[in-house]
Amino acid sequence: MRSAGRWGLAGLLAATAGAAWAQQGGAGALPLVVGSGSGGTSYSVPIQTLLFFTALSFLPAVLLMMTGFTRIVIVLSLLRQAMGTQSAPPNQVVIGLSLFLTFFVMGPTFDRVYQEAYLPYSTNALGFEQAVDKAQAPMREFMLKQTRQSDFALFARLAKLDPSVTVDQAPFRVIVPAFVISELKTAFQIGFMIFIPFLVIDMVVASILMSLGMMMLSPVLVALPFKLMLFVLADGWNLLIGSLAASFAT
Repeated sequence: MRSAGRWGLAGLLAATAGAAWAQQGGAGALPLVVGSGSGGTSYSVPIQTLLFFTALSFLPAVLLMMTGFTRIVIVLSLLRQAMGTQSAPPNQVVIGLSLFLTFFVMGPTFDRVYQEAYLPYSTNALGFEQAVDKAQAPMREFMLKQTRQSDFALFARLAKLDPSVTVDQAPFRVIVPAFVISELKTAFQIGFMIFIPFLVIDMVVASILMSLGMMMLSPVLVALPFKLMLFVLADGWNLLIGSLAASFAT
């Protein structure tokens, strides 16, 4: 492949193909290539198994760098810091919630990859290379909708792309880092808005304790119940998760 993005999509497609074969089962020793025709080359069990396990090393990179997981997990982590709850919710809950919310947000994109790339590949209507090209189109479209023009221009300049190359023609080595930078910027913008109400509570509590002369009492300890009460009364989880899901342009 020409770029890490294409390797990641190839790995994702290979993992899907390997899992589908495992469900069907098979027996006996087979050659490396079963057949080759108009639909492309059909690889045997050992090669499919090799592709499946190779794909596992690319799936974390695809999940982190080419989906909305980065934005979601950063916002949830900043929320925990703003509330001052230390390890509540724990990291496992934050990552699990981020993962399933990512699947929810990326559902339409993954459905397109399945319908346009995997199904034709599984029926030998497309070769592996053609299926990878089909799979990258929905992912490219999703990332470009979330990418700022200034971030794309930065990496296009660093990569020394020809000025005639449009956004739709840019390689994944330019689109993926530009997408990640845009996601980080968006996540910190959302985190800033989350911090404001909790910061106000901290300032009010600190001012009241100082005026009462309670210098030895920690403002963080006193403010924590009020932060929790504010978050619960405002139905904070509903508002935050709904806003996060709606923040992805579709």
